[in-house]
Amino acid sequence: MLMLVFKALFRLVQFDLYLMRGNFSALHWKVYTYPVRKRKAPPRLVEQICSAVDQACIWYPKQALCLQRSAAATCLLRRMGVPAQMVIGVQKLPFRAHAWVEVEGNVVNDKAYTPEMYAVLDRC
Repeated sequence: MLMLVFKALFRLVQFDLYLMRGNFSALHWKVYTYPVRKRKAPPRLVEQICSAVDQACIWYPKQALCLQRSAAATCLLRRMGVPAQMVIGVQKLPFRAHAWVEVEGNVVNDKAYTPEMYAVLDRC
C-alpha cells in the first residue's frame, strides 16, 4: 500500500506541474492517451488506489485539486489494468467545474450522485 501512495504522490506532482504552467491541454492529453494495461486487476484494487490517492493528498504540501486527484487516480488505475475514465463536468449556477473518475459507469473517487450535479463536458 505504501508503494501505491508514493506512486500517487508522484502523479500528483506530475499533474500539478502541468497546471502550474497553465498547460491544461497537456494534462488532458496525458490522461486521454494513457493506455490501459492488459492484465487482470485483482479484487479491491479500485478501492486501494483511490485510498492511496486520498492518502497522498494528505501528505501533499498543498491542496490537490479535483483535476489533479482524478488524473492521478485514472492513470494509476489504467496502469494496473482497470479501464478508468476521468470525467470533467460543469454546473451552471453557481458556476462550478469538477472532475471525477468512473469505472464501468460508476463513480469511484467521489460521491455516487456526482454526475447528477454536473453536465459532462468530457470523458478521457
